[in-house]
Amino acid sequence: MSTRLTVSVAAAGLASFALLYAPQPVLPQIAAEYGLEPGGASLAVSAATGALAVVVVPVAALSERVGRRPVILVSVLAAAVLALLLPFAPDYSTFLVLRVLQGAAVAGVPAAAMAFLADEMRDNLGGAVGAMIAGNSAGGMLGRLLAGTTADWLGWRGALGAAAVFGLLCACVVAFLLPRPELDRSGSGRLGSDRSVSPRAARLGMLRRGPRPGGPPDPIIPGSTDNSGGSGLKAALSDPALLCLYGVAVLAVGSFISLYNVIGFRLAALPSWLSSLVFVVYAVGGIASATAGRLADRHGRGRVLLVCLGITAVGALVTIPLVPLGLAIFTGGFFAAHATASGWVGSRAPRHARGQASGLYLCGFYVGSSVLGTTGSAAFGAWGWTGLTALVVSWLAMAAVLVQKSRGIDTDDSSALRSTLPSRGRSSEPDFRPTDTERVSAGTSTTTADGNTPPS
Repeated sequence: MSTRLTVSVAAAGLASFALLYAPQPVLPQIAAEYGLEPGGASLAVSAATGALAVVVVPVAALSERVGRRPVILVSVLAAAVLALLLPFAPDYSTFLVLRVLQGAAVAGVPAAAMAFLADEMRDNLGGAVGAMIAGNSAGGMLGRLLAGTTADWLGWRGALGAAAVFGLLCACVVAFLLPRPELDRSGSGRLGSDRSVSPRAARLGMLRRGPRPGGPPDPIIPGSTDNSGGSGLKAALSDPALLCLYGVAVLAVGSFISLYNVIGFRLAALPSWLSSLVFVVYAVGGIASATAGRLADRHGRGRVLLVCLGITAVGALVTIPLVPLGLAIFTGGFFAAHATASGWVGSRAPRHARGQASGLYLCGFYVGSSVLGTTGSAAFGAWGWTGLTALVVSWLAMAAVLVQKSRGIDTDDSSALRSTLPSRGRSSEPDFRPTDTERVSAGTSTTTADGNTPPS
């Protein structure tokens, strides 16, 4: 089962993120056909990522009730079918409606896939999560490359059709290989026969936590590892340091998507297949984020995140004279910054708020992709590449200010905690270190900022 599950979830990531970002390299052709400025053409990407941002948290909640497997299956199949319709859109308004629906469909994969792995995998969970994240990253790169390198021969409609076929093939792999949840295969007397209870909740429903010091055991509420879902959301929204990190996600990914949205316009003098090869630098992110994870463990997340944002800004400036080199530096810096920030969110949030904090960070990620991505594209249309670069650097500077503020809050909280701990003897402070399953279910890595690359 483990191999089938790993392959199918990786295929879901390939399909979803290839389809989500396939229009990006053909935005110049879309703009030419419909008479659009770069900002208007960028809506082809922003409409989908904006819809994903809006529905990802509700879809995650839905997966708790109807099961994660149905959500993943419907997600990839619906996204592939909608992709097949895109080349036949009679006008740009229809095209954007289809992209909104496609973005909403894609949301099922980031909303449910990690939790599904945590539910079902007993061994090699880290390897399975790594395969899924690799699928997400590879899908984002392959979708761009496939559409960009075929646009000169097939036109932008044919290029999106080719990406749609690729997505449909991956979706078929998911449909054939994605196993039913273990408890669904155990017979009519199984736990979790109530479809409103997730398999993970059904397993946990037979367990009880150990007794708290001086108190009775805590009851387990099905579908939750904690009884305080509402208080978890409140905690995720009331911590100033976490709010700063959500803002970092918005600003950093907005900067990243802005440059990638208009890179085709910047290189318009080159053949589409040649200009699309710049998306190969996307692979730099894996190496950069892994390196950032090790450095964050050694030197602290705040310091490393500031350095990563600085590298990202330098890369943006280098793109003015040297696009490929600058884009490689810019991409590596962004991936490293995202890996560090997302690890910081998982570490900073209280145990009962980790899932909610991770969901809010992911929501901010796609809000930035959508809103700031279009804003940056419009800036390019008005002020050119140099103007866009100046705007991106200013966003990254704002992100650095938020990081510095988070560092100050973290320092203040750590000092306050040290002052309350006993100077000698064993502390009664409970251990809040999450298990691997809890970290994965919350959408964070099983080690702090271990180089997991973002879904884009």
